[in-house]
Amino acid sequence: MNIVVFIKQVVATTNVKLDPETGTMIRDGVECILNPFDEYAVEEALRIKEKMGGKVTVVTMGPPQAKEIIRKTIGMGVDEGILISDRALAGSDTWATAYTLSQVLKKIGDYQLVITGKQAVDGDTAQVGPEVAACEGLPMIAWVRKIEEISETSIRAERLMEDGYDVLESPLPALISVVKEINEPRLESLRGKMKAKKYEPKVWGVADMPGFDVAQVGLKGSPTKVFKTFTPKRQYKGEMIAGDAAQAAATLVGKIKEMNIV
Repeated sequence: MNIVVFIKQVVATTNVKLDPETGTMIRDGVECILNPFDEYAVEEALRIKEKMGGKVTVVTMGPPQAKEIIRKTIGMGVDEGILISDRALAGSDTWATAYTLSQVLKKIGDYQLVITGKQAVDGDTAQVGPEVAACEGLPMIAWVRKIEEISETSIRAERLMEDGYDVLESPLPALISVVKEINEPRLESLRGKMKAKKYEPKVWGVADMPGFDVAQVGLKGSPTKVFKTFTPKRQYKGEMIAGDAAQAAATLVGKIKEMNIV
């Protein structure tokens, strides 16, 4: 079974900075890592490969330094990595990103399953996976916590819900997004690290994908726009309320009434 896993490089710090002109994240000089949710996607792909055979390919879209997260997955046991990097893609929103990744799938061609993490920890939109499925007309199962059964032609999985889980079955090829409850990602092996150190991922630009419409990507091609970014100002100062629990509660209730909140 040939499996494609979409992964993303994200900022590894809480000191996130945004470009006020474009509304995009400033990544230069900031430590970046493999999106944590994507590690679960990679691990699940490797487990399916170990059970059924085949090939696992990871794909990421980003700047040249994103090769490092590809090498991390190679160390885990992934067979091949592809970096999609092109100046024309700069500033792409989730839909433009999904369009690009759908074109990658068209170029890869031979695959039975696509796996993503449930969301990226920087944007937290959880939109790219479903949008790729929409672009390609693939059936999708989101928030997968367990794959009950999988064959060359179908998959049955448990979808995590707030009040339990659903069991869904889908024909393949299909796309699934996974949650952290699905597995425990493995560490890179020593042999894997040695292989990853020398590994050079494939790099594709928009010109490498036949029929790619550049008008649908980048800032100009993105249907959503960030008009303004700013750091929220703290409008209220905190106040410590002294006294025992009963006194503090009475004082707090009085202050709330003064503010006409209730």
